[in-house]
Amino acid sequence: MLPELKRLIEQMGKDRGLDKEIIIEALEAAMLSAARKKLGPQVDIEAHYNEETGEIEVFQFKVVVETVTDPDTQISLAYARQNLDEETEPGDSLGSKVDASTFGRIAVQTAKQIIIQKVKDAERDNVYEEYKDRKGEIVNGFVQRFEGGSIIVNLGRAEGVIPTSEQIHREVYKRGERIRAYLLEVKRITKGPQIILSRTHPHFLRALFEIEVPEISEGLIEIINIAREPGKRSKISVRTYDKDIDPVGACVGMRGSRVQSVVQELRGEKIDIVPFSNDAVQYVCSALSPAKVSRVFVDDEHHSMLVVVPDDQLSLAIGKNGQNVRLAVKLTGWKLDVKSETLEASKEEGGAGALMKIPGIDEELAERLFNDGLRSVAAIAAANAELLSAVPGLNEQLAQSLIREASKLLDQELGVG
Repeated sequence: MLPELKRLIEQMGKDRGLDKEIIIEALEAAMLSAARKKLGPQVDIEAHYNEETGEIEVFQFKVVVETVTDPDTQISLAYARQNLDEETEPGDSLGSKVDASTFGRIAVQTAKQIIIQKVKDAERDNVYEEYKDRKGEIVNGFVQRFEGGSIIVNLGRAEGVIPTSEQIHREVYKRGERIRAYLLEVKRITKGPQIILSRTHPHFLRALFEIEVPEISEGLIEIINIAREPGKRSKISVRTYDKDIDPVGACVGMRGSRVQSVVQELRGEKIDIVPFSNDAVQYVCSALSPAKVSRVFVDDEHHSMLVVVPDDQLSLAIGKNGQNVRLAVKLTGWKLDVKSETLEASKEEGGAGALMKIPGIDEELAERLFNDGLRSVAAIAAANAELLSAVPGLNEQLAQSLIREASKLLDQELGVG
């Protein structure tokens, strides 16, 4: 049918990265479509690729009958025995080769469209199969274009998308710039597989450390948890069962080389590496670094701790907008209330009323928060929205608003600019 079809099939397979059988199936389907346009939908036809001749052969099948009433689907017994099979009997189905050159221009054009569509579908399936098992990996690509705030990344044989929600707020990229991201999800949609990438996910940070620190990828050091505010600061807790290995030192590297590689990839995001401890108090004290802790009072009932720090360490322990203590809460899973030694000694807490300084908190809500173990402005600023919205009468939107207001109030009280 087509000159050098065999070579064309092999070349298409090579160029498109497709299995030869997929291309052959597309060609057979296209020839069937062209044949039906020429011969009509009622005929019984089949198309097969002949490896030896290098062509797609189309056969029309007709039922052998004594007397023909429908020439499109029947063939006379006399003609069949004389020209096709001398031993045939009525009721047999016999096939004869159809001349594909008679199909006409429109039928051939339709066949071409079917081939293009089937090849596209096969390419999409290939991409999906290639990437669906790569979730959790770091992928490399180039910024191809921008669509509605999303970054479209050229990954080679496929495109990935970094939605606005998965981008680090202060990062700016130019078209053609190299970019690395975490493969978050692969979805099947009408247009083909959608590869969702992220630079904000905590596991992106985990994957970067796995690359930079061989002891992590080899299982000698374990990453216990990650608390991250993308583009600003992260805390990561690590441990090892090998007494000869310092897990924090291994992650930092000689002269900070390992952690600096991660910081550079994240364009300056600060990273605190914390040693994990089964001793909750020790773990919390480490998580609040670089601040020094004087004393800790544990409230097991509310799974909370009151952490007392020297007066000159209070702003460091809480951090700007409550960031340091908030990350420590995420990392350890404990509710934390940080106070200076002077404030703790004076005991001028004001009970639940102290929380009413935060815009949006009335007397009733203050009581509920206080009874839930959230007993200061610092504790509210340190809470995460999910934890706070579990308090009766709060939803996640209001919880986020209270955290923001508490953080502002805390900065004012501490004189943090």
